[in-house]
Formats: sequence, structure tokens, C-alpha cells
Amino acid sequence: MSLAVRDLAKRYGPIEVFHGVSLAVAAGEFVAVVGESGVGKSTLLNCMAGLDTWDAGSVTVDGVDLGTLDDEGRALLRRRKLGFVFQAFHVLPHLDVAQNVGLPLLLLNQPDPARVHAMLDAVGLSGLGQRLPQELSGGQLQRVAIARALVHRPTLLLADEPTGNLDPSTAARVMEVLRNQARESGAALVLVTHSAAAASQADRVLQLRADGVVSRAR
Repeated sequence: MSLAVRDLAKRYGPIEVFHGVSLAVAAGEFVAVVGESGVGKSTLLNCMAGLDTWDAGSVTVDGVDLGTLDDEGRALLRRRKLGFVFQAFHVLPHLDVAQNVGLPLLLLNQPDPARVHAMLDAVGLSGLGQRLPQELSGGQLQRVAIARALVHRPTLLLADEPTGNLDPSTAARVMEVLRNQARESGAALVLVTHSAAAASQADRVLQLRADGVVSRAR
């Protein structure tokens, strides 16, 4: 399994966010996690990435138990194994599109302009590598974020409301690109979302509750 979460529990002081959360996602599988606001979907995603701590249970990414790693070890694992796509895009405004997409490769000391070009072509941004982010639309920026998340061939791709800032038509196109590119790369994809339209494209839909997750019909 690319991702395995077992009996995960999270508290903020005396307040329990969730407990008993277990799920597994295989390579190439697309799982959507839905739930009411405040139930901890983004917190769960941050735990999967080792960006947040938890109080009980375990998170394993590509066979590595994150609980056994220190902060530096988790950072290195994220750099090598994880890709992120978020609602706010998080592109760097002073870098052009190709430089933004190539950042994960630079952090790994593996610059690869041909790979960057191939990813831009795959997400429909061929010829736009020299543009600055402010010259692109919201849908184009989200596709930049998808290309950046996949350029280093991650094992696990995490997406937090990636269509939240987009109109429905653009959101549908972006979700199609995200799903197709994750599947072609063989990455496990976990999406947390409020959007029924986005969740409907997943292989499985899980509902996060305070007492765990349950499968939900799409």
C-alpha cells in the first residue's frame, strides 16, 4: 500500500478532533475524503503528510512508519515521496511557470528540464513555461500546481480542496487532469473536499466522522 492509516486519533488539548481513523490507499488508486466542516479533513491530510502530529495510531507511507522518523526524516520523505495540491495554489510569484514546476526536482538535486516540459505538456500548459504566475488564470495556476506535485514521481499525492477557488467548468477540467495524471504516474491520490462533483470522480469515497471513516456511495 502507498498509504496506510491505522486507528489514528488527534486532539487539540481537551478537544478530540477524531479517533479510530483507518484507511488504506493503493498505488494508482483515487480516494476522496468528505465530511462536515470542522470534522478534521485537512488535519487528517496533514497527518498523512507528517506535517501534524497525532495522539494514537500510525501513518505509513510507502512502507515507512512516519512515527519512527524525526522532523528531518519526515521532511526528506515528503520531498521524495509526496506531492501536494492545495486550494491556494502556492506558486512562487517571482518564478516563471517552468521554474515553479521544477522546484521539487531542484530540491532533490535532480534538475530535469525535459521532465518539466513533459509535465507542462501533460497538464495542457505547453508553451507557457516562461510565463509568470500573474499572467495565468486560476485554472491554469492549479494545473501548474498539479504538474509541480507530480514532476518528481511521488508515491502519494495529497489534494486539499484543489477546486475550491475555481468555477464549476474549470473545476471539472482540473479534476480530470488531476485524476488522469495521478493514475498515469501510479501515485496514490487522496483528495479532501466539500465538492460532490470532485468526489464523484474518485474510485472510493470515504466520509470522515469524529469516530472514524465510513465508505459512502458516490
